[in-house]
This record gives sequence, structure tokens and C-alpha cells, in this order.
Amino acid sequence: MTTKTAIEAPFRADHVGSLLRPESLLKARKDFKEGTITKEQLKEVETKEIKRIVDKQIEVGLELVTDGEFRRDWWHLDFLEHLNGFEGYVPEKGYQFEGLETDKYEVRNIGKISFNSDHPFIQDFIEFNKIVDGRAVAKQTIPSPNQLFHPGIRDESIYPDVEDFAKDIIKAYQDAIQAFYDAGVRYLQIDDVYIAGLSSPDIPFKEGEREFLIDLALRVMNGALENKPADLVVTTHLCRGNYQSTWAFGGSYALIAPTFFAKENVDGFFLEYDDDRSGDFKPLEHIPNGGAKVVLGVFTSKNGELEDKENIIARVKEASEYVPLDQLSISPQCGFASTHHGNKLTEEQQWEKLKYIVDISKEIWS
Repeated sequence: MTTKTAIEAPFRADHVGSLLRPESLLKARKDFKEGTITKEQLKEVETKEIKRIVDKQIEVGLELVTDGEFRRDWWHLDFLEHLNGFEGYVPEKGYQFEGLETDKYEVRNIGKISFNSDHPFIQDFIEFNKIVDGRAVAKQTIPSPNQLFHPGIRDESIYPDVEDFAKDIIKAYQDAIQAFYDAGVRYLQIDDVYIAGLSSPDIPFKEGEREFLIDLALRVMNGALENKPADLVVTTHLCRGNYQSTWAFGGSYALIAPTFFAKENVDGFFLEYDDDRSGDFKPLEHIPNGGAKVVLGVFTSKNGELEDKENIIARVKEASEYVPLDQLSISPQCGFASTHHGNKLTEEQQWEKLKYIVDISKEIWS
């Protein structure tokens, strides 16, 4: 493990990662799937648009930039299906969100699990980092290993014991984190809907099951981070679902806070606090003083309306009753396009909101 000094992330004004796909990219992806353009032609469009949004993120004042997840269809499945031991497939149903069902796609376990040394995300980051060229911090986002514990993914004929399944997932993620680090990643965000779901009253569990799964999820995450280089900043985003401006479930973080907020070995938590479903700030009392930073998702990515500035400042002040102001940051509660479909706002509104967050952060932490 290295002893180098890590970058000061997450930043006062940050964002979760995904950005609205422009029409040119949506068309190119559709053409590629229909076989009318090549993979290389699709990549040319992706690269052109990534260059544009990197410039735009810097222009609005962000200290970090992402590739907007422009080379992905889904925030999680594109990564998971390229791990050894998994494949993507079309199930009978999509994910159920409030008022709609998503497109049908999922991953399933088909063999022994390990990290794929030729995983396309590694080369994607190397090319992205060249585009950034040191002008800002290049942030990489990947799904949590715990996403693989959703019911129906594990093949119990291959992994009869969930602990063996967990052990191989942990090792695969340790290798993935090292591969990203070797490729130049110094700011890694691990996105996790599964953990947030364990805290939701909307999701039923058998007696004792929730507690077991919370404990297992913590062990998996901390196991994956066990060999993390000292100068690699790792944050986690605890998400309640984000698909075409809808959500999957509600509930505060109270049920997982004593475990995850207190014991998860990450440098920061991106938390959703954009609406009444999110609960209050009281679970933040479990964040150790001087420990992980907390990025308050008090802006919504689900619409383009700008939040009231005085209300935002008041909410940050309220959160600082539980976590020192110096440990806090602000961001949208989620990405603007967790899938290629995107949320229901314009790209102009997206950039306006991100600049607004930067401006408010300067006022709060001036």
C-alpha cells in the first residue's frame, strides 16, 4: 500500500456522474444496435461528445469531471456483464419503478467469478483521462459489488453457499480497483442501490433477513476495499433508483446508518436528500467526526427547476448539526441519466443546475 497523499475529494460541489446523452449519441447507439454503423464509428461519436462534456463541466466550475457514462447503456449492467462469471440477458420483466417498468435487461451468474483483465472500462478510463489532461480530477464510477446480491443473479448450482459467492466477488473487485488505480484512477465512486434498499420499508424481508444482508453487504464492501491504495479516494453513492425521473423505493437511511455510516471504509458518502422520501438528517449522527465526508444530494436531477438557494443553505446548516460543516459537500441526489434514456429535463437545465451548485457551494464554504 502506498503512503502518498490523496486528492481532496469529494469536492464541495460534486456530481454523481451520469449526464444526459445528446441526440447524436442516442442516434449512433441506435444505429450500432441496428447494424448500420460499426463499433468504431459509434466510439468516434462517443469520444467527440465526451470531449465536449469534459469542457462543459470545467466551464461551469466543477473540480471533477466524468465521462457522463456516455459509453454505457446502464449505470451498472455494462460493467457487471464484463466480469468473468456473468452475462447479460433479457429477462421476462424489467425493474419496477414508481409508475413504470424499465427496459428488460439484467445480468446472471454463469460461472466462477473473477475480474476480467480485458474489461473495457479500463481502456475507456485511460482514453477519458487523456481527454481531461490534468485540467480537473477524472472521476470513475462503477456499480457496487453488492448489486450482484439481488435475488435471481447468483447461480446456486455454481455457488450453493452465498459466502463463497461473496468471497469471489470481493476478490474480483479488489482486482478491479487495483486495475483502475494502475490505469490512473484516483477518484473512484461505487454506486449502490442494493444497500439503500436494505434500509427501505417498501421492501419486505423475512425475520432476521435484513440484518444478515446488511452485515453481509458491509463485509463485501469492506473486503473489496481492503487493499485500496492510500492515495485512491473511494466514495459510495447510496441510491434509491433513478430512471426517466422516477424512483424505485423510499425510506430514510436509519436502518443501515449504524452499520454503514459508522463502519464502511470509504472516504465519502453521496446521499439522496432531494425530497420527502429521503427522511431527515438524523442518521448522519453515525458518521464519525473527522471520518468520511458526506455529499448532501439536496438538489434533484429529476427536473430542471432550480432549488431555492436559502432553503439549500438552511438544509446544509441543519445537516451540520450532525456532521461538521467541513465534512459536508453538495450535489444532485443522483445522476442525470442513469440509463441512456435520461431524466426529464433539458441539457441546458442540467448545466445550469450544476453551475448553480458550484455557485452556492462557494457561498457556503467561502
